[in-house]
Amino acid sequence: MPRATLPVERLKPEALRSYRWFGPDDLRSFGHRSRFMQMGFGPEDWRGKPVIAVVNTWSDVNQCHSHFKQRVEDVKRGVLQAGGLPLELPAISLSEPIVKPTTMLYRNFLAMETEELLRSHPIDGAVLMGGCDKTTPGLVMGALSMGLPFIYVPAGPMLRGNWKGKVLGSGSDAWKYWDERRAGNVSDSEWAELEGGIARSHGTCMTMGTAATMMGIAEAIGLCLPGSSAIPAPDAGHPRMCAASGRRIVDMVWEDYTPKRMLARINFINAIAAAMAMGCSTNAIIHLIAMSRRAGLDVSLEDFDAASRKVPVLANIRPSGDRYLMEDFFYAGGMPGLLKRIEGFLDLQALGVSGKSLGEDLQQAQVHIDDVIRPLDQPIYAEGALAVLRGNIAPDGVVIKPSACAPHLLKHTGPALVFDDYASMKVAVDDEALEVTADHIMVLRNAGPLGGPGMPEWGMLPIPTKLVKQGVRDMLRLSDARMSGTSYGACMLHCAPEAFIGGPLALVKTGDLISVDVAARSIHLQVSDAELAQRRAAWRAPEKRYERGYGWMFSRHILQANEGCDFDFLETSFGAPVNEPDIY
Repeated sequence: MPRATLPVERLKPEALRSYRWFGPDDLRSFGHRSRFMQMGFGPEDWRGKPVIAVVNTWSDVNQCHSHFKQRVEDVKRGVLQAGGLPLELPAISLSEPIVKPTTMLYRNFLAMETEELLRSHPIDGAVLMGGCDKTTPGLVMGALSMGLPFIYVPAGPMLRGNWKGKVLGSGSDAWKYWDERRAGNVSDSEWAELEGGIARSHGTCMTMGTAATMMGIAEAIGLCLPGSSAIPAPDAGHPRMCAASGRRIVDMVWEDYTPKRMLARINFINAIAAAMAMGCSTNAIIHLIAMSRRAGLDVSLEDFDAASRKVPVLANIRPSGDRYLMEDFFYAGGMPGLLKRIEGFLDLQALGVSGKSLGEDLQQAQVHIDDVIRPLDQPIYAEGALAVLRGNIAPDGVVIKPSACAPHLLKHTGPALVFDDYASMKVAVDDEALEVTADHIMVLRNAGPLGGPGMPEWGMLPIPTKLVKQGVRDMLRLSDARMSGTSYGACMLHCAPEAFIGGPLALVKTGDLISVDVAARSIHLQVSDAELAQRRAAWRAPEKRYERGYGWMFSRHILQANEGCDFDFLETSFGAPVNEPDIY
């Protein structure tokens, strides 16, 4: 395997990409310079300096990024300190709780926008400002495809939630207390108090949800400064990290330190190991596969399952852990501390944006609180956070998070209770006459990439009210949807191929027995091949979701979950770049 390579010499100013816009003595460059002067810039701002795009996903409707309006100024300050010219380029914001039907429908939109923003402007390098779930992979995918030097700035987690002296974790405690409310154990006034106490500051979810997972993965790959991914958003260290990132990207441009020169497959394999030790969100699989394929350095479901067999869960952070949140993780040593604990599973030759190898970056790393980041011999879960099951119902895989499941459900056979859409399921689960037991396996289909559309986070199917009142808090659930990384429970997700395109999940009937064995990595529908063939002959494809617009394009080009849900026409390797734009 070829090793990533360190930069060897600095560029000349005439070799900067932005020189094509500003340097020539011709009419077109006259126009570029004069229009910049129209905005108050002078030649001293751009002449002989790298132009740095600050791709900012701030908006008034993105709670995770509400501080980016100020943090962008800290990034710019760092760029200016290092002798670059920062230009803020806003991109679609993608607020996870607010955007409907799901931000996953628009992750590739953000990737396309990021790539084209960088390509079409006089940009030499980029700082990517993200954090809310799909913004990290969307920004990184676009920047990888463009191929310019870039550095990622994570938004950071919010502060711990609080209610009556109890520590609350976003998402995880919402699901927990919602079940208690449905069981009659939480009053309306208490529910209102919870609503006001669970999210107390700007920043991402402070559980190990998808946002924290993807920020940590970005650091483990080497795409952001060491130690940056877990800094709480309100911490004074956060603006300092933003400025440091601005300074570093200027040097990366002069070094011509592109993703192609920095990244190798080992960066992504390291990130998978880190994800397992984190107790990561199931969404990590889809996003890491998509990012690796944009880099031409594919990882697969098999890589995740191999890591899950050997890397234990060490981060005692909810929902896999039982007590701590991301603020505690930061105080305990953050991602450098976790990587130090698992360095025996890592390739320490991997390079990062620091310009150093991972081994060099981890030399001073320490863990300060062992109960938050456990020693290898005291894991919170002996195997990795995720497992990939296969069988006749999921030939291309289905994902489960065993570290967040009730142990007795890891080997189970039960009858299916099938729902064709979320709306009918939502009505049914509140019907106390519903014929369901804790042994049933709830099945939701037509909720995948095409069926959702966009593969919404519907996979944590609510336990029927009838069972909640009986004290049931977990049961097996199966779907072609995703679930929030803040969720927990025995949910089998990303079933591929999805039902909407005729995957085997489309053929399941209520009452069919399904056998699950996580240790054996198997899931089996106990229906004969002959019966399944008859059902397939009778199956009819659902009506298409879109006939125009972005959704029309999405529905014709989206890949399945096991392939990362990218658009088929965007999966280009480093060997197949789009040409630079002509300037005439």
